[in-house]
This record gives sequence, structure tokens and C-alpha cells, in this order.
Amino acid sequence: MSEPILPSDLDALYQARDLRALAFDWVPVGIVVTEARVIRECNRRFCEMFGYTRDELLDQLFAFLYPTEAEFQNVLHRGDKDLGEGNLYWDERVMRRHDGDLFWCRVRGQTFTPEDPLGRAVWSFADLSETRPYQPLTQREREVFSLLGEGKTSKEIARELSLSYRTVEVHRARLLKKFGVSNTAALFQSLGDIDGDHVVRSAP
Repeated sequence: MSEPILPSDLDALYQARDLRALAFDWVPVGIVVTEARVIRECNRRFCEMFGYTRDELLDQLFAFLYPTEAEFQNVLHRGDKDLGEGNLYWDERVMRRHDGDLFWCRVRGQTFTPEDPLGRAVWSFADLSETRPYQPLTQREREVFSLLGEGKTSKEIARELSLSYRTVEVHRARLLKKFGVSNTAALFQSLGDIDGDHVVRSAP
């Protein structure tokens, strides 16, 4: 697929039964194909979500869509185990639009190369802005928040981020205070149902 599909092309494509092309470009979530985390193809919704043209996105390393280079590096290999075992992977993370706005995304991925999980993969991006408005958080708070959203305990988060258990608990307490809730369940409940369309990470 070399060019995005324009509205004027829709009827002709439908009549020609080129439904794969239609589905890719008009599915209501962002779709991107990567090779070693370089964007090789993306659909209309992905471009709209991030505020770039397709030409501006193609052949770019994914890092520039993250709030910081450090956050890109932090999530870089988070899904390797699941993807390497042939499973789907999902998480929720903060991304950055072209205008600098930060927003929460639900990301799902499937690799084409389990022996090299990030070698070639396809990803979907769902914008959570309507149900989860972005709150000003530090980079570390965003990381802890994202891992809490995956159901990880403070001890598991501490291991993954190479922090002490106490440090994670401090960040967790700050998150609860910022969102005005008393526990982690209430934190996510206050932001809307985040479980309804999650893919179980161990699903085949």
C-alpha cells in the first residue's frame, strides 16, 4: 500500500472488492507496521492520531513519538517475552503528538518474527484521550502508572524498573493523591473501564 486511500476512492475500491486496502486505511484504530522499531507502513487513523502525514512518518524510528528518548528505551523490549512466545502483547503508554500534546494510548502488538520479536511486527494504537485525559505526571510516574495498568504489583514494578519497593510505593502514593483516589482499583475506575477490550497477554 503505497498511498493513503482518499474518500473519492472508496466506492471504486469497494466495487473492486479490494476490502483489505479499505480495512487497513479506514479501520477506526491506528495501525503501523514496524521493522526494528522503524515505521515501514501506517494507516490513515495513525497519521491523524499523531498529527503527521504518512510521508513524515515512514522510515522514522518510533522514538520521536514518545515524550522522551528514555521512555522509548524503557518500553523498547517490554513485550519481547510475550511476542517471542507467539502471543499478542498489550500495554498502555503515554505518547506525543506532533503539536507536543501528550496522551494515553492502548497499544497491541503481534510479531511476524518470533525469533526476533521486534524484527518485524504490526501494532495497533487506540487513543484513550476521551476516557483518560492526560494528567501532568513525571516520567517515572508514567512508567509506574503504565505497569500498574498491566496489573503488576509494586514488587514486580520495582524489579522491572530497577527501583526499590519503597520508591515504587512512593510513586504509587503520589499517583493516588494526584487523581484524588484511595487505592489502585479506584485510580483506574475513575478513568473509565480499561479492561473491556484488553487482550489477555497470554492469548495465542
